[in-house]
Amino acid sequence: MPDLLWGLIIAIFFAYFFYRSVWAFIPMLPVGAFMVYDRVKKKNTKRQLEYLEQFKECILSVVSAVKAGYAVENAFAESILDLEVLYGKECGMAEEIRMVCRGVRNNTPLEEALMELGYRSGLQEGEEFAEVFSIAKRNSGNITQTMELYSRIITDKLELMAELETLLAAKRLEQRVMNVMPFLIVGYLGLTNPGYFDMMYHNLTGVIIMTVSLGVYMGAYILSEKIFEKTYG
Repeated sequence: MPDLLWGLIIAIFFAYFFYRSVWAFIPMLPVGAFMVYDRVKKKNTKRQLEYLEQFKECILSVVSAVKAGYAVENAFAESILDLEVLYGKECGMAEEIRMVCRGVRNNTPLEEALMELGYRSGLQEGEEFAEVFSIAKRNSGNITQTMELYSRIITDKLELMAELETLLAAKRLEQRVMNVMPFLIVGYLGLTNPGYFDMMYHNLTGVIIMTVSLGVYMGAYILSEKIFEKTYG
């Protein structure tokens, strides 16, 4: 579902749930915008993990190509094919490596092109790799060994994150259940007792109470996200 449509659905739902009024849709737009921001943030985090996995495979492919006799610059060009085989033609990292190769063809030093990759993708490991690669190249170090070592570091990091995600799966489920539980409870009461909440709508007292309830819910939602992010992120 497109992010904008998701935000509009949230705004409409909150306007109906808390106020039973079409006029409340506009005041609920900031709530929808926040939910879109939160959703995009989570998608970006997921994308960064995918990029990191793809970047690791890229380095491993480059190492194999260098060992087979390719120059480092040509080895990066060859890695594009491997990435597309593993992740498909739409692989984001393959496109990033194409831009690196394009920069090299335009006389940009490989280490600078790799640093730009890190900036563009927001991949911190990409920037760190570019720095390590630059130091190894400048000091005539063993570039192949350096890349192998860095790929192992990324592999260890990914494995640790995968284990952590497995351990936290139950906690994430609990958090999601708690986020929707208030709506399920109120929905159940509304279905089994028609008119039970009528007194909460279309009057000043009800609007105040529901506004406070909305504020409490959003505060609890944001707090739970922050706690989860700080504790487990």
